[in-house]
Amino acid sequence: MIDLNFYKGKNVFVTGHTGFKGSWLCKILVDAGANVTGYSLEPSEEHKLFELSNIQNKIIHEIGDIRDLKSLKKVFDRSNPEIVFHLAAQPIVRTSYKEPVLTYETNVMGTVNILECVRNSATVKSFLNITTDKVYKNNECKVGYKEDDFLDGYDPYSNSKSCSELITHCYKNSFFTDENKNVAISTARAGNVIGGGDFAKNRIIPDCVRAAVEQKNIIIRNQYSIRPYQHVLESLFAYLLIAQKQCEDKKYSGYYNVGPNDKSCITTGELADIFCKYWGEGIEWKGVCKNGPHEANILKLNCSKIKKTFGWKPTWNIEKAIEKTVEFVKADNKEECMENQIKEFYLECKVKGICKNEKR
Repeated sequence: MIDLNFYKGKNVFVTGHTGFKGSWLCKILVDAGANVTGYSLEPSEEHKLFELSNIQNKIIHEIGDIRDLKSLKKVFDRSNPEIVFHLAAQPIVRTSYKEPVLTYETNVMGTVNILECVRNSATVKSFLNITTDKVYKNNECKVGYKEDDFLDGYDPYSNSKSCSELITHCYKNSFFTDENKNVAISTARAGNVIGGGDFAKNRIIPDCVRAAVEQKNIIIRNQYSIRPYQHVLESLFAYLLIAQKQCEDKKYSGYYNVGPNDKSCITTGELADIFCKYWGEGIEWKGVCKNGPHEANILKLNCSKIKKTFGWKPTWNIEKAIEKTVEFVKADNKEECMENQIKEFYLECKVKGICKNEKR
């Protein structure tokens, strides 16, 4: 079970902390009492959540490029981290077709650089590389992919994250098998994450939100594509669980899928239907067939390993995930909404026995 008290007083290093997931993660860690250092590019228009979350003055906020090893190592060594979450990435499939070199430089050499920092650190005990469900060679199977299935992402983004996985495996085998090097190394391959505060382009929920706010019809491409959708808190609490458990016992280091139950693996059209229901106001969507870059039709994850190893299980289904996303968008105070949603999710986790029932 995860115990957020575990993070109280811990030095935690987060790459990509100004992004969507990074902002939510820093918010959880700060509220848990961790000493957080974040390293990321300057927040862009797509990273407005970092400002809305009001955490900049509650962490050590460092601006830098993950591709710059010298700059990264300087900040890393100064922070003396015990736990490292690597989220920095170029995360958009369509952008990776337009800028493949940038995508590989960021996602491949960025991973090498952070692992070099970990390799030369005397303080790190737990390292978690956040990748994606798209690292697997997609055979359009209706059965979820397992952790030992073949890694071979199709597009530059997915393939670069497959490379990031292989780099992590290599470093783990090459530099962290010595008993004297007590560092646990893992990767987490999460399904499609949604939630309040995602402003990225070419992502289904941000596109839905923009259309709804502008009172326009939502335009959907690939309406029959099936994806494993889950709320951002679902994946983040799983990351926190993995990082905690492997820090306590190195035997838990490994590679973990993090995804929803089958009922939350739905088509893009079904997702848009649920969004329209919770948004209300007569919003509708329509499918438009356009020639675009390759996208898989079916993508599912088999999450039996993390369930068996840690007793983890999904907490919010897709309906609840969409409801909470809409709630965030319509909330006047985003920071307060984040705090309330984190508390609500945490309480439901405790009821399900995923989180330790401690006082906060």
